[in-house]
Amino acid sequence: MAGGGFVGPDGGKAYPGNLTLYVTLTCVVAAMGGLIFGYDIGISGGVTSMDSFLRKFFPAVFRKKNDDTSTNQYCKFDSETLTMFTSSLYLAALCSSIVAATVTRKLGRKLSMLFGGILFLAGALLNGFAKAVWMLIVGRILLGFGIGFANQAVPLYLSEMAPYKYRGALNIGFQLSITIGILVANVLNYFFAKIPGGWGWRLSLGGAMVPALIIAIGSLILPETPNSMIERGKSDEAKTKLKRIRGIENVDEEFDDLVAASEASRKVEHPWRNLLQRKYRPQLTMAIVIPLFQQFTGINVIMFYAPVLFQTIGFGGEASLMSAVITGIVNVIATMVSIYGVDKWGRRKLFLEGGIQMLICQIVVAICIGVKFGTNGNPGELPKWYAIVVVLFICIYVAGFAWSWGPLGWLVPSEIFPLEIRSAAQSINVSVNMLFTFLVAQVFLNMLCHMKFGLFLFFGGFVVLMTVFIYFFLPETKNIPIEEMHVVWKQHWFWSKYVTEDDYTNGVARDVEFGKKG
Repeated sequence: MAGGGFVGPDGGKAYPGNLTLYVTLTCVVAAMGGLIFGYDIGISGGVTSMDSFLRKFFPAVFRKKNDDTSTNQYCKFDSETLTMFTSSLYLAALCSSIVAATVTRKLGRKLSMLFGGILFLAGALLNGFAKAVWMLIVGRILLGFGIGFANQAVPLYLSEMAPYKYRGALNIGFQLSITIGILVANVLNYFFAKIPGGWGWRLSLGGAMVPALIIAIGSLILPETPNSMIERGKSDEAKTKLKRIRGIENVDEEFDDLVAASEASRKVEHPWRNLLQRKYRPQLTMAIVIPLFQQFTGINVIMFYAPVLFQTIGFGGEASLMSAVITGIVNVIATMVSIYGVDKWGRRKLFLEGGIQMLICQIVVAICIGVKFGTNGNPGELPKWYAIVVVLFICIYVAGFAWSWGPLGWLVPSEIFPLEIRSAAQSINVSVNMLFTFLVAQVFLNMLCHMKFGLFLFFGGFVVLMTVFIYFFLPETKNIPIEEMHVVWKQHWFWSKYVTEDDYTNGVARDVEFGKKG
């Protein structure tokens, strides 16, 4: 790396700079890109519980849901067509994230966010005016394309713009926007479902236009990141922008390192093949394993079963929508805890604490559900105190996810990639996330129908694996400048086998040669 610099507390360079109002507002606007992902998560679950929506597009599910002779709660929503409506979005997002990697690298982070907003807007319009199932599916695919572009660009944008000391908190703004989007969608679903005539679902689906416009317009007014400017040959503009972002005149140290990283990146003709190099083994592993584990926390199972328990407490026929609002509020508050603590306590502590908290709650909920619901899914008469205890543990579980694996699943992968592989690696991160979101969304209702309450323990086993993996293989990345992140791998007991000092001093020629051969 260029320049001598001074050494920070964690062994890497510590660039000077302040948390300016300019960069704070910029990151807040960019983080709103998470609204489209969150809004969709919240809206799709609520809409599929509305009888008017099911009656029009999924009559078989509607009949089964309202069949009083069927008491098995585990299998009420077991429908391949209905799950395809939900999961098709994630398959589309997987495909678009691969294209988004090239757009983000060659045309900038802003343009990728703009494409995401426009595609999501088109999908929202088509869903809002849907007359047949095919219109819903096509609309969901367009929504997925939009999410693929946004999820590719926004975390990278935030990690590149933020001062390293505040990178965690500002990056988690993306996850906070996701949780706010979920909460807003749940609240809207609750009120739109009350509209006479049963057409409130159109407002719910069409309302996705609002977050789509926010990210589209926001992308037009946002500045490009210095990293992206340098990457596209605009070095003079990049240095001026870096001075404004950091709030100081002396940015030579950080700027020189960005230029050096960009020069290495520009000479690599095949970043996808370059990603397979031995020295990038740690980053590639994290880009695959962390998003995989994030989807196997079991959050979908917990969120799905909450409505039945809330109905027992006394929310009546609106239980599913009201429970979504309550868990959504817990989700937002817990994410704020992560914003406060991620740069103070570190990534590892939050990961480990959250994993233990989720595991305990999953075991308790599985036991409670198993004892009262049995294998036929008929709870009979449940005491309210019993349901309150279970709901309490569901909320504690959601909180554990929201301040650990929820936000950190996006933060950590986005901050560990060197510039020369950043877009390609982030594309893998998003693709793996969307692939396993698709798989879980597609099969978990069927698994719930067959595995019953045992599904909670199935995901609990993955939480154990996740927590052990983090303990042994993820080094702490707080307070490390993004272009100096290699220091954490060099000092790690396992990854130091793959990363050496030579890789980042005399290794540029090898990078270039490997990339050209690719």
